Amino acid sequence: MPHKEYKLEYKKDSSGDGVSTIYGNPVPAPLSDSTDEFTTYFDQKIPIPEDEKHPWFSFRKLWAFTGPGFLMSIAYLDPGNIESDLQSGSIAGFKLLWVLLLATVIGLLLQRLAARLGVVTGLHLAEVCNRQYPKVPRIILWLMVELAIIGSDMQEVIGSAIAINLLSAGIVPLWGGVLITIADTFVFLFLDKYGLRKLEAFFGFLITIMAVTFGYEYVTVRPDQGQLLKGMFMPYCAGCGAPQLEQAVGIVGAVIMPHNMYLHSALVKSRQVNRANKKEVSEANKYFFIESCIALFVSFIINVFVVSVFAEAFFGKTNEEVYNFCANKSSQAALFPQNNETLDVDIYKGGVVLGCYFGPAALYIWAIGILAAGQSSTMTGTYSGQFVMEGFLNLKWSRFARVVLTRSIAITPTLLVAIFQDVEHLTGMNDFLNVLMSLQLPFALIPVLTFTSLRPVMNDFANGLGWKIAGGILILIICTINIYFVVVYVTALGQMVFYVCASILSIVYLAFVAYLTWQCLIALGISGLACGHTLSLATLKALEGYNLGLISRPELFLLNNMDADSVTSR
Repeated sequence: MPHKEYKLEYKKDSSGDGVSTIYGNPVPAPLSDSTDEFTTYFDQKIPIPEDEKHPWFSFRKLWAFTGPGFLMSIAYLDPGNIESDLQSGSIAGFKLLWVLLLATVIGLLLQRLAARLGVVTGLHLAEVCNRQYPKVPRIILWLMVELAIIGSDMQEVIGSAIAINLLSAGIVPLWGGVLITIADTFVFLFLDKYGLRKLEAFFGFLITIMAVTFGYEYVTVRPDQGQLLKGMFMPYCAGCGAPQLEQAVGIVGAVIMPHNMYLHSALVKSRQVNRANKKEVSEANKYFFIESCIALFVSFIINVFVVSVFAEAFFGKTNEEVYNFCANKSSQAALFPQNNETLDVDIYKGGVVLGCYFGPAALYIWAIGILAAGQSSTMTGTYSGQFVMEGFLNLKWSRFARVVLTRSIAITPTLLVAIFQDVEHLTGMNDFLNVLMSLQLPFALIPVLTFTSLRPVMNDFANGLGWKIAGGILILIICTINIYFVVVYVTALGQMVFYVCASILSIVYLAFVAYLTWQCLIALGISGLACGHTLSLATLKALEGYNLGLISRPELFLLNNMDADSVTSR
């Protein structure tokens, strides 16, 4: 059967907007960032200064690249993470600090993959998924990521509402705090009108507030430094049982956030990098990785502050001990039942118990830190939603419309619980939301490993064999841990109807994860699993020796191979 020849031509649109065409269809042109149709929604890109005196490392260049990593790191400091930290300290003491360290390192490696994808291709993860997955899997993937974003937004609403309630000494009810979070989010939305660097500086200011407030608690409590270092660098958990194991799993689920991969791959597009220049791309990858290391180190230290405070002050204490101590010092002592069970705390009780033991200042400073965590995470969640919607659906919404949609969905159940239930039910929602976001992890981790392993997508920056093996093992471990976390949570519900519903949903869920895993294994080099003959298969097979059964979209290959002038397809 004769081969049909296709001529690949790049033609500048007459409007001068830099849109190129393949087979008459518009695609992003690879000439420079100034001609890239799919740019970040920020109105400006930060130029990278030249520094010939310091070719290997330049602080000027590092400063120019600084910003995206710190915005990304805020997801490691959201109210869900803070609650996981304090529960880890009160349940296991310092013994799980090594799990927190390991989870942060794993998160850093995965964020590196997401950032490299954005730098090398000029497209963020949602845009790559949109171009490479068929329609039905693409829509399912989008819905799953949206669920993760909405779940994260609910945690941020809960955290902010609790912080406002604590700061007002209970004058503002929880439902009032929920409503206030609507207004303040819209106020913060307009900050980027003052410029990208000022917006990044504002996020840096919020991180500083968290460091100072939680650092104050750390200095006040004065944890045992020997026990802290032992718990951080010795992977052990002597005397631990099921509660400590479940908490360790919860730490991993809370730290590694699915939508954060989509966010980071998009934020790196805010810097001017000539993707046609291999040296510039390599340099951008280096500086973004250094910045991510610094940002996640800062977030790790803040998380350690919280774990250490509750490990030193409240590990091993019972509810009755805390009740007796707080009875004459706080009107909230009734929050703690008079029994001999291990102290059970959340971000609300955490503030109350700090106030009892270390004075009102500790309570109010704790609340300020929680408020900073909630507000900063709300903003990054909004940006994640913007990128995901634009990438998967090619739908351009204003930030205002995007916030109205996400925040309305997030606030409705949160507001109902705040009005008709008590604070324990409100904070208890965090456990369910952690499970929800854990379930969404494969829908970020598997695609990012798939596309960063494909040489036609990443060219010379594709994952090597070591990264493919390590990435595959990491994702397998994380997914296994989170499936265990979900099983434990569903089992604890103790009702048959939940078991039946969970079983049905699990079958559908595992089937879709298996589909994504199949595509990923092909990308990792197991080409025998591929089937079907699409233009994409023919293109990749002819030019690179890959055989990936994804949708017919050769644009990504062309982004990195501008000298290609023809492709043969059956």
